[in-house]
Amino acid sequence: MKKGKRMVFRILTYGILTLGAAFCLVPLFWMVRSSLMNTVEIFMMPPRWFPSEIMWENYGEVFDTLPFQTYFLNSFIITAGCVGGTMLTSSICAYGLARIKWRGRNVVFACIISSMMLPFAVTLLPTFLMWRTIGITDSFLPLIVPAWFGGGAFYIFLLRQFYMSIPRDFDEAAYLDGATHIQIFSRIILPTTKPALAVVGMFAFLNSWNDFLGPLVYLNSEKKYTVALGLQLFTGSYRGEWNLMMAAACLVLIPVIIVFGFGQKYLIEGITMSGVKG
Repeated sequence: MKKGKRMVFRILTYGILTLGAAFCLVPLFWMVRSSLMNTVEIFMMPPRWFPSEIMWENYGEVFDTLPFQTYFLNSFIITAGCVGGTMLTSSICAYGLARIKWRGRNVVFACIISSMMLPFAVTLLPTFLMWRTIGITDSFLPLIVPAWFGGGAFYIFLLRQFYMSIPRDFDEAAYLDGATHIQIFSRIILPTTKPALAVVGMFAFLNSWNDFLGPLVYLNSEKKYTVALGLQLFTGSYRGEWNLMMAAACLVLIPVIIVFGFGQKYLIEGITMSGVKG
């Protein structure tokens, strides 16, 4: 009887989870389906779930309508700079807060955590005025440089929690062998924390790749637009081309799926281990 109840419970549980997953995937399926139709067929009633004729040429027309190859290149440049800077500087800051004892460490960490409660809109205007005074607006620098100065409070917090879970015996043994903090950080801490670094890299990639407000504020030249701004152009200048807009959205989604596919094995492990303190 107990085995039968357990089996029924599992069937119900997996059935509910499957229905929930299918419900969440409907918008993605609708986007892919619309990208392979013409505009008239997209809005037909009753709606068609599958295109009567698959129109792969929609994806080619995306690059003919707007210079999306340039937008992709710009997004890759900005994202690569942000991911590299975030992973490097946030890990250094987290190491200093987790493994080195110094006066005022907890106060500094509290200030960093409290900065997470500030909305982005609050700091947007003074930050923009600072970059405009320096004279580097309408460039990629305002979007990349901040990532090289700590990377962000959330990433510092995530890595700090992970570093604190590593036994300090490793540090003490390295000190006895004459190792410096740089050697401990590069040869012991970083190789041990690959799952957490992978999580930080994934989150930094998603935030930078999907960022719309930052490029909208700092970039004025269309040749420097990112893919997020390129999608916005479809809603402004090409409102009737919904099939091309859906095709462009699918193209923008492909790098995200690839990154998640390679990093998903580290995602749960990194988040779980970052909350365990040794």
